[in-house]
Amino acid sequence: MFKNKILAAGLLMLFMCTAGCRSIDDGKSSSGNMGTNAGMDGSVGREEATIANVMHGGSSVHIVAAGDNMVQTGVVNSAASHAEEGGYNFGFCYEGAKDIISRGDVKIINQETLICDNEDIEISHSNRNFNSPVEVGSALIDTGFNVFSMANNHILDKGVGGLESCMTYWEKMKGNYHGLITYGVYKNEADMNNIRVCEMGGIKIAFLAYTENVNSYDYLEDSEIQVVLTSEEEKIKSQIEAAHTIADAVIVSAHWGNEDSFEVSESVKQLAQNMVDWGADVILGTHPHVPQTMEYLTRPDGTQGFVFYSLGNFISSQTYNINLIGEIAEFDIAADVDNNISVKNVQVSPVITHFEGADYEELRVIPYRDYTEELCSAHGLSQVSGVAPYNEWSMEKIKEIIDTGIPAEYQKLD
Repeated sequence: MFKNKILAAGLLMLFMCTAGCRSIDDGKSSSGNMGTNAGMDGSVGREEATIANVMHGGSSVHIVAAGDNMVQTGVVNSAASHAEEGGYNFGFCYEGAKDIISRGDVKIINQETLICDNEDIEISHSNRNFNSPVEVGSALIDTGFNVFSMANNHILDKGVGGLESCMTYWEKMKGNYHGLITYGVYKNEADMNNIRVCEMGGIKIAFLAYTENVNSYDYLEDSEIQVVLTSEEEKIKSQIEAAHTIADAVIVSAHWGNEDSFEVSESVKQLAQNMVDWGADVILGTHPHVPQTMEYLTRPDGTQGFVFYSLGNFISSQTYNINLIGEIAEFDIAADVDNNISVKNVQVSPVITHFEGADYEELRVIPYRDYTEELCSAHGLSQVSGVAPYNEWSMEKIKEIIDTGIPAEYQKLD
């Protein structure tokens, strides 16, 4: 079991952007990222910036969130086949979703696989043994993502050493790309207590992340690295409540639930309600690898939060039709004149992982709005899956899956 440490409120810090929240700068700067770190006593010291993005009005921030970035064999092979001089071109895989991602000020994704900054750690991309090429991270950033949830069941696929290497990789990326946030995996307790917060348009947003399990590998008994499990509810409650003392809104990423199921378990529903009652304004669910429903949840005082129970896969080379359709969620976090926070304008754009042939050729993300009968007919699902009804693929079947996972009032199909 993870070390059960009590949150020290006195150590709690926030990271917030103070430079007008401009777009991510992909150049290097000798002065480092611009930002501050404000303590609970109001003191301020220099720290790395978090978000640096375009303001979306004085009282509203537009959020875009995608599900699991599952960099499996087919994804890697497709990226390799589109690289001009060796290496990997993951930009090809993500290009189709780029304009949807660009609509957000804050753009969040669950990075499901490790990216280890160590040549001695094997690149691998199947089963419970993931380590992705370093090109994945830069491609996601180029696609527009600037906030990365790290808490998921694959974080120990390469042991504690692999996780440490992955954390080193993202620290380097934050040095090269101003404004990146990673959250959910922390180098020690003090780092965990530095709750990641961005400020734009006068609204401060905090980010927290939890995972249901870490694939039954040895836990972090002998490491200072901190990851919080969804079973550690007292710690989650403390963190959410603490986050609300330093931010206006709290976004929680929750890696939970039953894989390959549209049904949301009662335990997940109860935890979602608890998180909202404790102060979560938005919950971004991942892990089931299928799109699941979403809803507003009401607190005892009548205010509401919103939960996406599962965003499904952003990309993968899984072999069930339900795994090949995911959600890109969009919503506004709005503040009224009294700084009361609400979640508005929720909509979901379905995306499809398309590939052709038994070798997953041309694998890439394509928004549903751009998907055609011609592409549908060329899809290679029937060649890699013989399991009925999960090998069925047609425009009608795709729409059936969308209607099963995404309530009609939130569908954005054009």
